Amino acid sequence: MEHPLAGRTAVVTGVSRSRGIGAAVARRLAASGADLVVQHHRAHDAEQPWGADDLADVLAEVRSHLTPGASLHDIAADLTEPDAPQQMIEQALAASGPLDILVCVHARSGGDGALAEISANDLDGHWGADARSVLLATKAFAEVHDPARPGGRVVWMTSGQQKGPMPGEVAYAAAKGALAGVTATVADELVERGIVLNSVNPGPVNTGFLDSGQGIDDATLDSLRQRFPSGRFGTPDDPARLIGWLVSDEAEWIVGQVIDSEGGFRR
Repeated sequence: MEHPLAGRTAVVTGVSRSRGIGAAVARRLAASGADLVVQHHRAHDAEQPWGADDLADVLAEVRSHLTPGASLHDIAADLTEPDAPQQMIEQALAASGPLDILVCVHARSGGDGALAEISANDLDGHWGADARSVLLATKAFAEVHDPARPGGRVVWMTSGQQKGPMPGEVAYAAAKGALAGVTATVADELVERGIVLNSVNPGPVNTGFLDSGQGIDDATLDSLRQRFPSGRFGTPDDPARLIGWLVSDEAEWIVGQVIDSEGGFRR
C-alpha cells in the first residue's frame, strides 16, 4: 500500500527539534498516511547546549509530509508532571478522534552522572521523564483505544543499556532499563486488547550532540564513528524507518520485543 497508515491516528511524543528522532518518526508516519498528534516540550531543549528549534518550523516540516486530507495537531506538555500523560492522551482524543498508535520518543537530557555523583533528584527526574511518563501515557492510551479498531500499536524507546555500559548515565540507563525490562510484561497485558507493544533501541543516533564542537572532542568522535561498520553514526531516520514498519500491519506478529537497530555498532 502506498499509504499503509491512512485512516489511523498516531500520537508521537518528543517532536520539538527537526533533527530529533521524534520529528523523524512524525515525518515518516505522516508520509505513510497517518493523522498526527505530536507532543513537544520546548523548554527542555532550550536548556540544552544545542538549543531549541523554532517550533513553527518543525511543525511546518512535519505538515509538508502529510498526505491529502490528513491532519496535524500539536500539544505542549511537560510529561514529567504526574497528570500530564493522561491529559495529553485526552487532548489528543478530543482533537483527532479515535487513537490507533502511540510512539513515545521523548527523553530527558542532562542531570545525570556516575554512581558516585548521582543524587535522588537526578534518579527521580530521569525516572519521571524516561519511564513513568511512558508507562502512564501507555496506560491512558490503552484506556481509550477501541479494540475493535485494527492496528493498535505502541512503541517505546530504550538505549541499549542491556548491551553494554553507559558511563556517566546511571539515572538515564536505569530508567530506560526499566522500560526494556517491562516490555514483555506490558505487551502481554495489551495484546488481548488489540494493542501490540514493542521497544526499539536505536543505538547512537546523531541528533546534534555528536556534531563537532558539541562537547565531545574530534578524536573521540572519530573513534566512536569507526565502531560502525558503515563509518557513520545513526541518523534519526534509521530508527524512524523501523518504527514506521512496527506500527504497520506488516508487523502485527512482532509482540513484546526489544529490537536493537544499531547498524552493527561495536562496543
